[in-house]
Amino acid sequence: QVQLVDSGGGLVQAGGSLRLSCAASGSTFSINVMGWYRQAPGKQRELVATITSGGYTNYADSVKGRFTISSVIAKNTVYLQMNSLKSEDTAVYYCSGLGGGLRSWGQGTQVTVSS
Repeated sequence: QVQLVDSGGGLVQAGGSLRLSCAASGSTFSINVMGWYRQAPGKQRELVATITSGGYTNYADSVKGRFTISSVIAKNTVYLQMNSLKSEDTAVYYCSGLGGGLRSWGQGTQVTVSS
């Protein structure tokens, strides 16, 4: 089993930056892909970015060029650097880990961008 703890959210003005962190513990050897998803009020949860164990990254079109996902394997930690934040980026952000046919989720961290 994998446990994920995400953190780093907060309130920021439009154009500002935040860095989210996700610390994984437990059966981390089973994880093939880690990523960040977000859910805004009244909307479905959507993919933001993913990174594979081999370092391949993928981004939603809405965040390309502004967000960067990275990982420090030795620390079992994944980061999401968010720059040039917009009001539409306001959401609860969830870390996710996928491996062995199982998906794990973090508890979520609120990101609020004021215009």
